[in-house]
Amino acid sequence: MLVMTTPVRWGILATGGIATEFVTDLRLVPDDASVVAVGSRSAEAAERFGATWDIPHRHGSWADLAADPDVEIVYVAGPHVAHHAAARMMLAAGKAVLCEKPITINTAQAEDLVATAKANNVFLAEAMWMWTNPAVRRCAELAASGVIGDVTGLAADFSFPADVGPEHRLANPDLGGGAVLDLGVYVLALAQLMFGTPDSVRATARLSDLGVDETTGILLGYPDGRHALLSTSWRNFGTISATLTGTTGHLVLPYRFFRARAVEIHTADGAVEVIDMPVEGSGLRFPAVEAGRCLREGLIESPLLPHADTLAVMRAMDEIRRQVGVVYPQQRVA
Repeated sequence: MLVMTTPVRWGILATGGIATEFVTDLRLVPDDASVVAVGSRSAEAAERFGATWDIPHRHGSWADLAADPDVEIVYVAGPHVAHHAAARMMLAAGKAVLCEKPITINTAQAEDLVATAKANNVFLAEAMWMWTNPAVRRCAELAASGVIGDVTGLAADFSFPADVGPEHRLANPDLGGGAVLDLGVYVLALAQLMFGTPDSVRATARLSDLGVDETTGILLGYPDGRHALLSTSWRNFGTISATLTGTTGHLVLPYRFFRARAVEIHTADGAVEVIDMPVEGSGLRFPAVEAGRCLREGLIESPLLPHADTLAVMRAMDEIRRQVGVVYPQQRVA
């Protein structure tokens, strides 16, 4: 595999809100990343997005983006249900891929992408930007250091009331709707980072009239007795925070833990230390910078965004949806 040069040349697949946020964040690292192309199913959308962000190559199809010789890596945005087909096309064309979370809507699709990346010897990662967030990484280091004794549990919530209609991605089963796939992926990914793969998954949920989970509670168990108590909802007003408990204290990732700017250390004597780790922008550039580093080093997998952890989270989400009865139209058998 060729080692990439600086800056890495990015293509953007899709033109919605998350694509805008990604391009905005990449402008904070101009020496590391350059957006050279955008692709959309609509030529008009690609032209409009390209003009807004001064992107030179504007493609009215995914195939044209995949064929663009100037593109080294593609950021796949767009609806969850489109991730598999879009990412697979890019990988098959020899383009590296950073795919927005969730990488696909089920494990079978995710496994297919990993196999396609390996078959084509090309880089693939899910853009689980939380795993590359400096404060979240620092929290994991602190937990491993023994600063709160033996770590025994994790409690994490990602819940907020969303005033959305049935066509919105959170509510629409045709778009892979539901709390778990869109929001719960973060609390599950945090548990995966801190504790690894669970040996038991239990879930309960309240479903919408359309059959997707509005609110879901999850209990993960681990062989050493640790546990993770997780909650996610697009109906409830939650804390959107995370707490790691230990035998001599606890660590807190405060509000909006998935893009944390600080870590709190609470010890049994009542002392509290706050480690501020401010971040300019949204934090989406962190997985992009990591992907660029991997490309330069000729890697097809990132140690910070490993395929095995992405697949473990996806398997947990599959099991949760199985237990609570969420079945997407694409997976129903007549």
